[in-house]
Amino acid sequence: MARSDGRKNDELRPIKMEVGVIPRADGSAYVEWGQNKVFAGVYGPKECLPKHTASPYKAVLKYIYRMATFSVPDRKNPRPGRREMEISKVSAEALESAIFTEKFPNTAIEITVQIIDSNAGTRVAALVAASLALADAGIPMRDLVSAVGVGKANGELIVDLNKEEEDAEDAVDIPVAVLSNSEEITLLQMDGLLTKKEWEKCADLAIEASKKINEMQKEALLKKYECKNKEGN
Repeated sequence: MARSDGRKNDELRPIKMEVGVIPRADGSAYVEWGQNKVFAGVYGPKECLPKHTASPYKAVLKYIYRMATFSVPDRKNPRPGRREMEISKVSAEALESAIFTEKFPNTAIEITVQIIDSNAGTRVAALVAASLALADAGIPMRDLVSAVGVGKANGELIVDLNKEEEDAEDAVDIPVAVLSNSEEITLLQMDGLLTKKEWEKCADLAIEASKKINEMQKEALLKKYECKNKEGN
């Protein structure tokens, strides 16, 4: 069965990435992924406040994921909901695996992500943007975090579900974040049920798709510094 937007089962939606888009942030990025539009800003390492939340062993990562009131068809309550809080928590954990937090004891690294347009897969688009913003801020990292949604819809195992596919009767949505060099998975959530064989196929799809996204991330970072070098000359 053909996908509603004509893509192949392993094909990503069109993705655009740009680094250094928020002048007042220490690092920033913009990701456009299908209809999704995401801004990410990084501030720090800086003093950890309130002070009792600081760790003498590492930086504390504070990740704030928010959806703008106008990002969905029905106006969203501006107050952060349980979903946003849950995504903030698991995303911070996914990113922390990639950062050398032990280099910055008693500090905080704040990552703020704002979704201004939404159409399925916002948490993975936000993680991609946040990882780019961290690299732009010069935060030492083991690898970029590359994330993608995989799963099942209309009887097919697919990459990068859109909203229509997420709403299918048999839909299974699996956000996955990966450190591409080591293929270490730092985020894995599943909404729905799969057989063991189906999951193994989805895991392969996620690893392959994350490597494509990793290449796009590296290109976006290189593009910024190539532009800076040209301006310097």
